Amino acid sequence: MSFPLRPWLIVFALAFSVYAAGLFALEQEQAGSALLRLLSWQGLLAAALCLLSYLLRGLRWMAWMKLLGRALPLAQGLRFYLAGYAFTPTPGNIGEAIRSMLPARQPLSLGNSLALFGAERLADLLCLALLAVPAAWWLLPPLPVWLWLVLLVVALLAGHVVSARRWRPMVLARLPWLGQAGSCLAARPASWFLLTITAWVAQGIAVWLLCAMLLQAPVTPLQATSFYAFSMVGGALSMLPAGLGGTEAIMLALGLGRGEALGVVVALTVMVRLVTLWFAVALGIVCLLYSVLVLKDLRFAAGP
Repeated sequence: MSFPLRPWLIVFALAFSVYAAGLFALEQEQAGSALLRLLSWQGLLAAALCLLSYLLRGLRWMAWMKLLGRALPLAQGLRFYLAGYAFTPTPGNIGEAIRSMLPARQPLSLGNSLALFGAERLADLLCLALLAVPAAWWLLPPLPVWLWLVLLVVALLAGHVVSARRWRPMVLARLPWLGQAGSCLAARPASWFLLTITAWVAQGIAVWLLCAMLLQAPVTPLQATSFYAFSMVGGALSMLPAGLGGTEAIMLALGLGRGEALGVVVALTVMVRLVTLWFAVALGIVCLLYSVLVLKDLRFAAGP
């Protein structure tokens, strides 16, 4: 089992260049001071909250793996899940689907792996969209009540059309994995919803801790969480690798819209992405290498 490394390395190089250029625009002392704050107790607590978020989503993934007939021990399952983050810098995060194919014993098929990945992304987008509602409410201009009612009716009709039974055979014929993803979401929905919403709230609080360190104007946990969710949804819809560029642009726009200085907003954006994205990628690489070189219980080690 092999994976092309060149696109992966290109994404890393581009991300490093963008962040380095942003920090270079600041005064060297200011940039260094901002990054050193990641080693403060607030920065370490933010990283711990992000790790909690990954582990909660790992439990969700393990539950769906068990539903598909691939039950895993807790420590091993969470390690496999974290290893999948090594492939996050791919368009739409599609590389993370590989994590379900990594176990040397009874890996999922490509179709089931895509189904589980689809369930993960749909669950994440649903919870992020719910958390982003306050930010959208604050950002959108005031609308009359009748217009909100019209939009609600249109949304309900669109949902009815999409979910109509006569469409399902056509959709499932072209995307058979989508039906399996729906089965994952239909199983114990309260459980996966609670794990998912808690995981993203934990990351939102991590972002709030970083905001409290740098921003002059006070930010509430709700504001930080909602604006972070808003930027994540925008980044996900861009379908760029790990939302690179789209997420950062929205974060910059939101920070500048609050009247913060450009240098502060750039530093905060880099810090947020380091803690919420690249920390996960680094953990994924460590878990992947440990599994391949030491434990040798992944398909990398077991061969094709």
